[in-house]
Amino acid sequence: MAEKSLKSRLQNSSPLQVVTTLLIGTCGAVVAIVAGLPAAALIGSTLAVSVVSFGRLPTSVPGWLRNMAFAAIGCSLGSGINTDFFELAVKWPLSLSGLVLVMGVILFTSSWVLTAFFNLSKITGILAASPGALSYSLAIAATGIGDARAIIVIQSIRLLSITTCLPLILDVLNLEHGRGGSSQHGSLPLMATAGVFLMTLVFGFLLSKKKLPAAYLIAGVLVSGVLHYLGVVSGRPQTAFLWTGFVITGAVIGARFTSIPLADIKRLVGGALAVVVVSSSIAALFAALAAKVLDLPFGQLWVSYAPGGVEAMAAMALSLGYDSAFVATHHLFRIILLLFLLPFLLRVLRNKEDKACI
Repeated sequence: MAEKSLKSRLQNSSPLQVVTTLLIGTCGAVVAIVAGLPAAALIGSTLAVSVVSFGRLPTSVPGWLRNMAFAAIGCSLGSGINTDFFELAVKWPLSLSGLVLVMGVILFTSSWVLTAFFNLSKITGILAASPGALSYSLAIAATGIGDARAIIVIQSIRLLSITTCLPLILDVLNLEHGRGGSSQHGSLPLMATAGVFLMTLVFGFLLSKKKLPAAYLIAGVLVSGVLHYLGVVSGRPQTAFLWTGFVITGAVIGARFTSIPLADIKRLVGGALAVVVVSSSIAALFAALAAKVLDLPFGQLWVSYAPGGVEAMAAMALSLGYDSAFVATHHLFRIILLLFLLPFLLRVLRNKEDKACI
């Protein structure tokens, strides 16, 4: 019951809370832009909403608005797919193989840290350490498997930390940002943007009925990608359209903290930060190796391998000008692997626990 009530509180929203959250996120984005931060709209909104959420001001973003933001980001991701797309994709099997190794090392190393130094059970450690699978891990925990509070705190702090810190680290390292991986120039006309967006919402709704993870993001990539590849449309959606998607996505990340008790945050923040450092370092190491082998930008591979949520990392790739389709594909591939891997790992761990009790 505790897990279900926690999840329900995180999903509750009122019109006043929603408007307040969006205003706070917008103000944070504007401040970040003025300050000249990389990925400013995403970072500014995330930080601003997180701060007020930690301060116990109720914040929330309803599911339908979150889906619209993810659909907008998906539309922009799909605009990077053109006639050169598949020629560039020949390097992806190697980088995806690297991702499998990264995911395995992150999952087992981070879960070991949580169990060895922060007294979490092995099952909770696996679910909390699973890279970028908060919704899926929480859904499993809601059935009574693992500590749901620990999972949501650790995963949320990791997502917040990576979303806000990774672009800043890349900027401090003075790494050259990409050009978006697209030969498309200019912006889509307003009516074309609206048409692609509406088609994405319809397709996203159909995919969500099939319980597909990141359904609206995937729908945007597919709809926009096919239309761009066939030459039906050309150019990236309107800047204001994408900026709004960034602000709402940042607000979604920050609003997760509004209903998490501060006592839980204080109890688990050490483990969460340890997971952030360990997982990000592992991702950086493998990204550096893959960058040399594949002759791809280190920053693009680090963003692709980093254990963040698919929507946030895709938005980050767009903001930093990396090949957004490349980044999104890697994070979607990781989620699909986790959908099959986590149940198997949990079954093995529960069998070991049952044998130990005999």
